[in-house]
Amino acid sequence: MLATFEKAAIEAGQAILEVYRAGYAVALKQDMSPVTLADERAEHIILRHLERDFPHIPAVAEEQVSAGNVPDVRGRAFFLVDPLDGTREFIDHRDEFTVNIAYIENGVPVTGIVYAPALGIAFTGEPGRARKLIVDEHFGVSDRLTIAVRERPAHLMALASRCNSNAKTEDFLSDNAVSACTSIGSSLKFCLLAEGKADVYPRFGRTMEWDTAAGDAVLRAAGGSTLTVDGRLLAYGKTDQSQDSDFANPHFICWGGKKNDANA
Repeated sequence: MLATFEKAAIEAGQAILEVYRAGYAVALKQDMSPVTLADERAEHIILRHLERDFPHIPAVAEEQVSAGNVPDVRGRAFFLVDPLDGTREFIDHRDEFTVNIAYIENGVPVTGIVYAPALGIAFTGEPGRARKLIVDEHFGVSDRLTIAVRERPAHLMALASRCNSNAKTEDFLSDNAVSACTSIGSSLKFCLLAEGKADVYPRFGRTMEWDTAAGDAVLRAAGGSTLTVDGRLLAYGKTDQSQDSDFANPHFICWGGKKNDANA
């Protein structure tokens, strides 16, 4: 499955970079979030790969959902696709935008890829193994490095959303011995935790499942976790929610490694 994800993500990333370098028009969806030609081209590429190799597994994809095309995934394994996470970074010409594909089984993000085409890196997660891929200028993978979360230190390094920080985030940072905080966009926050470059990422703002699933799969494969504010693992396939729309996430906190004995 990861082989398909890798091919789809890199091909989609190549299409995104063509738009990124040529200039682009921005439109607004019904929820007033931005969308570009790059989102649409990338999603088409990804879905073509998934439908060819896994025709019996439905895919929930961000732009398809916006167009009203939502498969019924209740009780089923399915894919979650965000063809361009960090659209605002893309529009502002910051290189942190990513391509995201995840496979969900029993509410768990089992397998995923996060590809940052402008940075030439990708991250993959599958049960028991997380990797960082180096992608060269010809869109070939030149190296594959095993990654893992680090032990949680006494003073934490936190990650925050560049575009979505708020008072709750600031309160969390002050209450949890956070000595430093780095702002970064898109699902790369999950991946920096997964490779042991930070310890915690609190998100007290709105996200959808396709925003988080691939990065969450990488983080869990590297030994980390994504928890709701009441301590439960973040679940996927949330439909028929009385308080929110289908596939909307609650607030959550991503953690790297557990505390070691000295800090327990």
